[in-house]
Amino acid sequence: MLQQKKILVGITGSIAAYKSISLVRLLIKAGAEVRVVMTPAAREFASPLTLATLSKHPVLAGLAEGDNWTNHVELGRWADIMIMAPLSCNTMAKMAHGLCDNLLLAVYLSATCPVLVAPAMDEDMWHHPSTRHNLDRLRSYGHEVIPVGTGELASGLFGEGRMAEPEEIVAYLQHYFNRNKELSGRKALVTAGPTYEPIDPVRFIGNHSSGKMGIAIAEELLRRGAEVTLVLGPVNQSVPAGINTIRVQTAQQMFEACDSHFNETDIAVMAAAVADYTPVTPAKEKIKKGADEQLDLHLRRTTDILKSLGERKRKGQVLVGFALETKDARNYALGKLTSKNADLIVMNTLADEGAGFGTDTNKVTFFTAGGEEITFALKQKTEVAGDITDQITKLLYA
Repeated sequence: MLQQKKILVGITGSIAAYKSISLVRLLIKAGAEVRVVMTPAAREFASPLTLATLSKHPVLAGLAEGDNWTNHVELGRWADIMIMAPLSCNTMAKMAHGLCDNLLLAVYLSATCPVLVAPAMDEDMWHHPSTRHNLDRLRSYGHEVIPVGTGELASGLFGEGRMAEPEEIVAYLQHYFNRNKELSGRKALVTAGPTYEPIDPVRFIGNHSSGKMGIAIAEELLRRGAEVTLVLGPVNQSVPAGINTIRVQTAQQMFEACDSHFNETDIAVMAAAVADYTPVTPAKEKIKKGADEQLDLHLRRTTDILKSLGERKRKGQVLVGFALETKDARNYALGKLTSKNADLIVMNTLADEGAGFGTDTNKVTFFTAGGEEITFALKQKTEVAGDITDQITKLLYA
């Protein structure tokens, strides 16, 4: 359960705040120690007295209570986890942009613990581009978003935007704390991004990979307790603290980094888009435009990193590969599963809108060595990373 977990509940100005009363009660019943911080507007929707009685602690809403200053830094360091439930559209925007005009936001910005959010708003607000942008920013900070529900809304409309039910949030928290222990003591190796194969000092052969998928997987593995090494190609994405990052440029450099770390890893996820070919002899100086209409490049195959690791994989290791295809995706993915001796192939195709390079979303199908084929709907890459890590954990402990 949640025995002795320190949970900080932030409540914002939303009609869904009435659910927070049940949430606090359920958290206390599950054995957690709960503190509540509210925005001034939230007090119009849920009684501080009721919440204080249930949590057995004063409910805080102002930077000063009577003659005493509220130590927001202490609150942010006290908790094992902070959950914003409900998270209104207004407070979401402030969190995304670092604004701090009330105690709850001061606590949030001071928090050193993980943060979960349970949004609540009307359907049109939920689907507005600015809301999607703010959610993506919160996810980029490492926060997890508990999915909203579909049903009758305060406006009288029917659609998405309902805050998750208190029972669902408690179950999510229980799963969160359990999964954080799943990969404790395990070592993981992840590749991400493209490789750049030099033609001359200023030109290269590369691809459009952003590295977002691989970085999301590395972050999820870290969150679940693994010690993670990320071999990262040339991208501009930031990497969360706690991940051992090795930055490389070429396919050969990526292979050498993977080769040197693979023996000591339990999990290897080859998510990078590695170039299949590289120039035989890169020019030492910039190639100048000549009279010829054509320029011939002589290319050679790069080392197949996934196949190389598959050939030396030992019992107990889990090896994951990716297959991004433009046609006949299923057959290519199944062929790769066998030829590379992988335990799991994650397939996606550029034919699916919202999947592939540069996007924040992905639509994947899993193929396992045990014969499973599992297709998922279009999701945020952070959510896909969770699905992949779930499958890795299942394979690791099978």
